[in-house]
Amino acid sequence: METASAARESAHTEDSHLKQRLGYWSLVATGIGSVIGSGWLFSAMYAAQTAGPASLIAWVIGGAVMLAVALVFAELGMVHPESGGLVRYPLYSNGRFAASIVGWSMWVTYVANPPTEASGVVQYASSYIPGLFAHQQLTFLGIVVAVALMAVFVVVNYFGVQFFARSNNIVTAVKICIPTLTIVMLFFSGFTHTGKAGGADNFAAGGGFAPYGIGAALGTIATAGMVFAYTGFRNIIELSGEVKNPRRNIPASLVTTILLAIVLYLLLQTAFIFGVPQHLLGHGWSGINFDSPFAQLAMLLGMTWLYWILIADSMISPSGSGIVFTASNARNVFGLSKNRFFPGWLSKVHQGSGVPRRALLLNFLVGILFLLPLPSWHQIIGVTGTLIAFTFSIGSVSLVAFRRAGVAQKADRLPGMVVIAPFAFIVSGLVIYWVPWSELVLTIPIIAVGLIWYAVNFITQKHGWSEVKGGIWLVVYLVVMYLMSFVGDYGGLKLIPAPWDSIVVAVLSAALYLWGTQSGVRYMLGRPKLVEELRTGELTEEEAAEEGLGERA
Repeated sequence: METASAARESAHTEDSHLKQRLGYWSLVATGIGSVIGSGWLFSAMYAAQTAGPASLIAWVIGGAVMLAVALVFAELGMVHPESGGLVRYPLYSNGRFAASIVGWSMWVTYVANPPTEASGVVQYASSYIPGLFAHQQLTFLGIVVAVALMAVFVVVNYFGVQFFARSNNIVTAVKICIPTLTIVMLFFSGFTHTGKAGGADNFAAGGGFAPYGIGAALGTIATAGMVFAYTGFRNIIELSGEVKNPRRNIPASLVTTILLAIVLYLLLQTAFIFGVPQHLLGHGWSGINFDSPFAQLAMLLGMTWLYWILIADSMISPSGSGIVFTASNARNVFGLSKNRFFPGWLSKVHQGSGVPRRALLLNFLVGILFLLPLPSWHQIIGVTGTLIAFTFSIGSVSLVAFRRAGVAQKADRLPGMVVIAPFAFIVSGLVIYWVPWSELVLTIPIIAVGLIWYAVNFITQKHGWSEVKGGIWLVVYLVVMYLMSFVGDYGGLKLIPAPWDSIVVAVLSAALYLWGTQSGVRYMLGRPKLVEELRTGELTEEEAAEEGLGERA
């Protein structure tokens, strides 16, 4: 069996092969390139279907949560920049059990992104290429085309981070212009009622501002693709081991990405509401259903030229995002392999390109499997959106543990985290709870598979109970969320009426946050050599063996 010291020595060797070539603008392009993917093409319609104009409230809440979460990970990225960091930070703060649960869930959401983006491209393409999309899902031919597109994402990333960065910068510039043009034209059509666009009158049409209640709007944060749309920022953290001057560039690029995303998606949602012709609202907002939302809306309003631009962009925007997530998920697998959750051979980095190519190929093969049972953009998002919110929760816990254990020095601490960290944790819990029970229950088998996989690793790698203790609170957190959803007002038994159900969830989340941070601090203070390594970035083989991270305690 591989010893802890040998495993860590191998991990350090592979880390050294990564190239630190990404600056501020490349990171912003990475974040925006992920944010402006298929989400902007579909989320406005699905949010309007579920919540009507009240979907604007959901975008604001979702944006506030993502900004808080981004600031949490910004500090972690400053303190300890590391590729695959999102799955490494829970390992350092709470041990292998917690890191395995979060890492598995995060990997599932990441590996689902390229097929999500590819299916978005194919769904839009179906408006001019028959036979790709029918009955609200991809056909067999559509799946084949989506797989071919995923292969292109892999090829772009295969030849190195610099090639990836240059190509992504160009694609991102194009991706910003098209949504901006769409916003301007739909607003213009709404104000002039060109093509009988509803304009501002649509805020009162179709049942009013909140035709299905505020609760429906809250539920869209995870299920309509909002969390999915905002989460492009996390790719900046995943690539943090390849960043020049991380102390400056990571927080600056994260904040820039989130603020631009909030403004963009609020304007897109408003523009969509403005542009919908009122005669389509006879059955309310739930009756609005387009295969290619913005493109078909442009055609209805008589803007054929915009229709063709959007059709062209439907290939560029999702593809650019798919390329970014393909790069980031390779680093995610790289981190999980260093965690010894996945086999060690997956952490191999190709020396010439600086890319973990084996991880790229694994993700491509697993991504294909997503398209078989979930052959549409909306179906994939419905399952993974909730998991994304869950994976953000532990970042706040890791931040507090890093601070109290002395890893985060004052120069690396962002102001306001005493409030921002618990806010990010508590509201992430609320976002999970607001998902209707019928959709939340679909995540249980995914979590169960991750727990079984960890149990195998626990036995074969002889982790020891100290690795489990640091993560027990996280299992309780999941159980509490599932139970509250089952008995609550969002598709559950309605035993606790709104808004008391959300208040109870917030209080329970706060208690679990305190438990999680205390567990993290105890875990780190019990491993002084680990804390020293994180503080200095240096650890000898003898110290690693003495520390025994991952060995039986």
